[in-house]
Amino acid sequence: MRIGILGGTFNPIHIGHLILAEEALFKLKLDKVIFVPAYMPPHKSVEGTAKPQDRLKMVKLAIEGNPAFEVSTFEIDSKTKSYSIDTLKEFRKVYGGGTELYFITGSDLLKDLFSWKNVNEIFKMSKFIIANRPGYPVKDVPEEAETVVITPIEVSSEDIRKRLNENRSIRYLVPEKVRSYIIEHNLYK
Repeated sequence: MRIGILGGTFNPIHIGHLILAEEALFKLKLDKVIFVPAYMPPHKSVEGTAKPQDRLKMVKLAIEGNPAFEVSTFEIDSKTKSYSIDTLKEFRKVYGGGTELYFITGSDLLKDLFSWKNVNEIFKMSKFIIANRPGYPVKDVPEEAETVVITPIEVSSEDIRKRLNENRSIRYLVPEKVRSYIIEHNLYK
């Protein structure tokens, strides 16, 4: 089995995340992609972050209806800083040594990659995949990593939060069910 792991804050999840997952599924010939929302990311500020349970619910709403997509609550259930190495160890326990794990991240994280906890162990436990993101060139890729080219969509969670704060529309930037959830729960205001 070949499993893609797509972690992130998903604050909120948007079409860029979904396009990345769908294209990685196809291009890497994965059996499924598992979204792993972080409880508390070690490299990002939690200021302006929706509660973990709200972010988890939005991910669930966004991937509904795609049988190749799943969500893991491992990091949120831990209620502590979310380190990729811990998540990979858990997935290795759950899926066993015969499963190929593909850890998928965006090129925006390349600059901080070697500050990650046990990054060399991450490289050994998974196939490390770097996907292009607009504004973040795919350069200085470590030899342990592979790249995947996806359709560039210039959308970010930060921009979505800014739009919401300015009472601007986010229609078509997030799935409709996610947009409705954000409005109903008055998130990012």
